[in-house]
Amino acid sequence: MKTWHPSTAPGDLALDPMNWVGLEVLHREASGDTAVVEFVARHKVNGRAGKLHEVSRFVREAGAWLYVEGVATTSGGQG
Repeated sequence: MKTWHPSTAPGDLALDPMNWVGLEVLHREASGDTAVVEFVARHKVNGRAGKLHEVSRFVREAGAWLYVEGVATTSGGQG
C-alpha cells in the first residue's frame, strides 16, 4: 500500500492470505517519470496454484515509483 499512488489507492484493502512463489517480468518500458510493466506473478491459495498476469502503469514522484493502475487477469488458486 505504501507504493500505491494516492490518487488511485483503495484505502483499506482486505486480502485473503496468499503465498507468492514467483515473479516474471515480461516487458518494461519507461519514459521520463512514467513506466509500464507487464508481469506474471505466481501464487498459491489453499494449496492451489494460480497466477496473476498484469500490465501496470507507474509514475515517479520524489524519486519513488508509485503504482497507478493495472489491467490484470488471474487463473487458479480459487476456493
